[in-house]
This record gives sequence, structure tokens and C-alpha cells, in this order.
Amino acid sequence: MSEATAQDPGMTAGAEGAARRAWLARALRHPSFVVGAALTLLLVGMALVSLVWTPYEPTAMALRDRYAPVSWSHWLGTDKFGRDVLSNIMAGAQLSIAVGVVAVLIGVTAGSALGLWAAARKGWVEELVMRFSDFAFAFPAILSAIMITVILGPGAVNSILAIGIFNIPVFARLTRAAANGVWTREYVLAARAAGKGGVRITVEHVVPNILSVILVQATIQFAIAILAEAALSYLGIGSQPPQPSWGRMLNEAQLQMYKNAWLAVYPGIAIALSVLGLNLLGDGLRDLTDPRLVRQR
Repeated sequence: MSEATAQDPGMTAGAEGAARRAWLARALRHPSFVVGAALTLLLVGMALVSLVWTPYEPTAMALRDRYAPVSWSHWLGTDKFGRDVLSNIMAGAQLSIAVGVVAVLIGVTAGSALGLWAAARKGWVEELVMRFSDFAFAFPAILSAIMITVILGPGAVNSILAIGIFNIPVFARLTRAAANGVWTREYVLAARAAGKGGVRITVEHVVPNILSVILVQATIQFAIAILAEAALSYLGIGSQPPQPSWGRMLNEAQLQMYKNAWLAVYPGIAIALSVLGLNLLGDGLRDLTDPRLVRQR
């Protein structure tokens, strides 16, 4: 039950529909949200299209066509193995989205559970969760992912796991802070006075009121996951050949920067636009869901 619903149980379906339409109208007037949503939809659309069609097979090599320039046959040229660059960028979007989705789900599931537990139990539980988070934050994100990947071995699955593990303390701290604010509200105090237990209050009152905060953070962590996967693949400990990856495309292009600079430019643009789109989307959602940050335009 949301705060609004708890305060106004008689809200009609028509009023809720009007509120959703008003929110959508406000969202469409928000530049960050619109641009971020457009870039994110472009990323998702490219990945979906690549599942059924790419100009060429991404892993198909044609050595006689290596380093072919931009043409009608190869819209973004070819690499040192004669592979079509556009096809590899489209297929690489699949890995970026997969890493982002799974890594964020790991962080949201485990981290939010720890944060809610800490906020509900207080005492030594809260202290233990916070000290675990502090210890995890002592190491930079990329360094932590590299360390975990080196221990578990290179590969896309281990990269996802490493990035997901780093996301856990991020969501634990965020959820705990947001949940503590809800636990002090009057309707939660009334629920406790009515005899409701901690689990029931968490499910019925706390979670619905912090979902927007978690959603905003999820979009930001999605962008960080894409960047981290590209970095791990660039270092050779992320996804392995022949799986297309934007980070490995950058790694393979670094020796051709002076002769064939486009080999690094195109995957770099793909990474930059994806991260920019998700960050703008997160900023827009933050402004639209937090009344204190709504901008009058």
C-alpha cells in the first residue's frame, strides 16, 4: 500500500488514471528523460534486431576484405579479420544489455533484501550490513570486478557475477537509508500499533514507497555495468572470442589507431551513447519521482 493510498483509500480509478496521464505529460516535457529514454530504446532496439538480423554474421571472417572502408557493402567497414563492424556492434549490444540486466538484478535482489532487513531489525543487524558495505566500498568498482574475475576466471558469466556482487552494497546502503525514512512515518507507526509485524510492514508499506528510489538507482547501475563489462573485455578478462563485445573491439583496434581509427570510434560511440542515455534516464526519473526535485519548466 503506497502512502497516497494509505492516506486516501477512496481514490478512484479515474483519479489514478488522470495522475498517470499528468505524470506522462510532465515526463514528455523533461529533456533528460526524453533524450535518455530515446537513447535507451535505441540500445534495446538494436539488441532485439540483432537477434534476428545483422548485415553479416558477426563472427564470419573474410580476410580478403580486412580493413575495408565504409561502403554500401559494409556501412561501418571491417576489422582486421574482415568481420563487419556494424554487425559486431549490433550483436555486442546483446551482451551489454544482458550484463546490465543480470548484474542489476543481483544487486537489487540481494542488496535490497539486506537493506530492508537492516532497516527493520536495527541493532547489530544494521551495523553488520553497514560495515559490510563500507568494506566493499573501500575498493574501486573496476578493481573489485577485476579481482573477482581473475579469481573465477575470464568469461561473460563471471563478469556478470563480479559486477553484480559489487552492486549488492550499493543497493544495500540505498535501501536501508530510504527504508529508515519510511519507518518513521505516521502510517507505519499506526501499523505497528495495530499489531502488524516487521515483515508485513516492510511488504505493505516500506517497499512500495521506496520502489522509485531503487528504480532510479537501477538505471544508473545499469550504465555502470555496461561500462564495467567493456573495461573487463578490453583488459581481456571479460567476454571471450568469438562472442562480440564492444570492449574487446576497442582492445583489437588500439594497434590500428593511426591507420584505421574508425575501428575504435564506432564501439566507443556505442558505449558512450548507451551510458549517457541510461544516466540521463536515471536523472529524469529522479526528478519526476521526487517532488523536491521536480523542475518547473
